[in-house]
Amino acid sequence: MKNRYLARAIVIAIILGVLVGAVLHAQLDTDTAKTIAAYFSMVTDVFLRLIKMVIAPLVLATLISGVASMADSGSIGRVGLKAMTWFLIASVVSLLIGLTLANLFQPGAGLNLSVAANGNSGLNTASFNLSGFLSHVFPRSIVEAMGNNEVLQIVVFSLFFGAALALVKGSARSPILHVLEELTQVMFRITEYVMVIAPLAVFAAIAATISLYGLGMVVSFGKLIAQFYLGLAVLWLVISGVGYLALGARFKQLLQLLRSPVLLAFSTASSEAAYPKTIAALDSFGSPKRINSFVLPLGYSFNLDGSMMYQAFIVMFIAQAYGIEMSFGHQVMILLTLLVISKGTAGVARGSLVVLAAGLPMVGLPEAGLLLILAVDPILDMGRTATNVFGCGVATAVIGHGATDEQPAPLPSLA
Repeated sequence: MKNRYLARAIVIAIILGVLVGAVLHAQLDTDTAKTIAAYFSMVTDVFLRLIKMVIAPLVLATLISGVASMADSGSIGRVGLKAMTWFLIASVVSLLIGLTLANLFQPGAGLNLSVAANGNSGLNTASFNLSGFLSHVFPRSIVEAMGNNEVLQIVVFSLFFGAALALVKGSARSPILHVLEELTQVMFRITEYVMVIAPLAVFAAIAATISLYGLGMVVSFGKLIAQFYLGLAVLWLVISGVGYLALGARFKQLLQLLRSPVLLAFSTASSEAAYPKTIAALDSFGSPKRINSFVLPLGYSFNLDGSMMYQAFIVMFIAQAYGIEMSFGHQVMILLTLLVISKGTAGVARGSLVVLAAGLPMVGLPEAGLLLILAVDPILDMGRTATNVFGCGVATAVIGHGATDEQPAPLPSLA
């Protein structure tokens, strides 16, 4: 019931946000609209801060518990191999769909832009290099990583800690595991409190964007937006097809459970906001908790289906806008380049845009081409973020299918 109420409330909040934002954009001048949008953004910012307050301890507790229990049973290597295989195949499929549709629809054709007529995108890509990426992967301090909400660093620490916990004492007998399980339950309860204001935050986020940019940007870039969302729809069909083949009739139940976290990710353009609800949905679905707590955090770092397709689609859009011919071999090189550099998305501020800004020169395209889509990127970001969450949820459920959530022996009382 709570899940159904939240989904309906978010849909209503999106509709009201669009209506209020459109009215404000039509009635207010630019400066006043920016001021009003800033006030709306304060509500969204508070909500996202409250969610981020939960993310670090929740990822730490669930992932350590999952790794420790799987290390005890000897299944960590098998599950890890399945997860990384899924992530790699899903990334390639997402990139191929983006490239195929961009070649088919030619969204940038006819713009006939000149490289010299455009400036720099203004995105900070200086830190996006091998050393910068590695510094984001391996934490100097778990306290620092948790303080900065560096999910990838928390994942790395949790993998080491969970494996060591199982080897040192055996997770089934460790009081540490009991504390972590209690911490997980506390974080879920805090999440329930925070979710009470989720519809208000969604309304504020949508109203802020529309009041600032108006519905006109949707019309102006309607072709690009429509084609990109069609690509996402194709990707959803592929993911859903695989999910149905693996889960059968139960896949419908998974879709119902994932509805709220996906809507939350779409409306806030934040996958972090949806993490607690996603892992709770997978637990309700009956997927083994040890699998959920291991695969889902990895997926948040490495299984970014929506971002993959976005990057391939936008690269081809920019090439077409500047009239740059792209041979099949060149497109394959782009696919491989994006496949590698996109794995740094989780550790870089502004995610996909910064990865693209860093990757475009690698494939011979002008970085300034990103200026073309900066205005509508918030709308594109909503779709790709929701797709990332959906892809991670389905991947985790499929990988956990058929596994039994074996419970360890009763833990000793800490009293």
